[in-house]
Amino acid sequence: MTARPGVDPTIPGPLDRATALALLDAADDALASGDPARAAACATRVSGHPDPAITARALLALGDAYERMGHEDAALETWKRAAGLPSSEGAYLALRRIAAALVRAGDDAGALDAYRRAERLAPPEDRAEVASRIGWLSKQVGDQRGSRRAFARSRGTAPLPVVTIGIIVVTSVVSLLALSDNGGLLAALELDKPGLAAGEWWRLVSPTLVHGSLPHLALNMFALWIGGSFVERLYGPLPMLVAYVLTAAAGSAASLAFGGAAPSVGASGAVFGLFGILFAMQRVHDPVLDRRSRAVLGQIGGLIVINLVLGLVMTGGGIPIDVAAHVGGLVAGLWLGFLFPPGRVATVSSMWQRPEGARGVPARLGAQILGVAVLIVAIVGLVLVGPVLPGG
Repeated sequence: MTARPGVDPTIPGPLDRATALALLDAADDALASGDPARAAACATRVSGHPDPAITARALLALGDAYERMGHEDAALETWKRAAGLPSSEGAYLALRRIAAALVRAGDDAGALDAYRRAERLAPPEDRAEVASRIGWLSKQVGDQRGSRRAFARSRGTAPLPVVTIGIIVVTSVVSLLALSDNGGLLAALELDKPGLAAGEWWRLVSPTLVHGSLPHLALNMFALWIGGSFVERLYGPLPMLVAYVLTAAAGSAASLAFGGAAPSVGASGAVFGLFGILFAMQRVHDPVLDRRSRAVLGQIGGLIVINLVLGLVMTGGGIPIDVAAHVGGLVAGLWLGFLFPPGRVATVSSMWQRPEGARGVPARLGAQILGVAVLIVAIVGLVLVGPVLPGG
């Protein structure tokens, strides 16, 4: 193959952007014409460019050249370098190549992991295909549940938010029983503040299971369906359950400290917590979402403000609303949303951050564990201190 005019991979010195791109075009031409050695030379010359997108493209071409020359191990290592760069497109393409190479090598588990990472970065037009590959590999390694979820995504249908549905069903059943048993179940589960202060710790969460009326139950369950479905979709079932419990407990603790002596019931504190998670997560971590999801999440802030104002107005008008529980759950949710990026979708910030190295993940995990510990200590502290405001 003849080199393009003015493009010589042997010339030393820094490369300007135009020359780097010309060398990458030459590498592509060399691969297309069956000259992997020439492609490797051009790509190697560009691979240290300061623009991560250009370096990622160079490493992709270099890995392709190694593969054409029969150097599978070198190709795999080169693609892994590309996958670690802060270039979402380059990382996605590299992960696709890594997964394909691991399938050829018989490493289905490794290929499955690579495809799962690639799915987070995949452009919309590729997501169904990647999800389908995840489905087949999940089936191959014996993960039937994961296979069904992946195939559902490949058909454009999100998996059911099973934890959210479970909470709604259990809460509805318990609330209906409590409304029909002359108050015995209600008294056992409501936020009885002297009881909580005396050590009845279950009352931090149990009030979410009972409601004062059918309209109260219906409104809270509708809001829980919206907030819980999104949190479960973005974070997963177990994080959704943990977040629900923590924000419910924070709401009850805040109600004990600042909400007066009257008992309270309902899942509103936890629901406010879920909306707080979504609000903070969207603004801090900037998840990559489809248009419909962005539109819904864009209204979360307004919904929070409107409901807080309505609670204050209704309380001022003589209708008892536990605003302290709402605020307590909301603050806990904001804190959790700040601490944790969504684990099931890519985020813009993660795409453009440089890799932190081996110490980055433990440091981030340590900060998250510390943050959750701070929240738990705050909840326990409020319960142990007891009522803070007069009349509480």
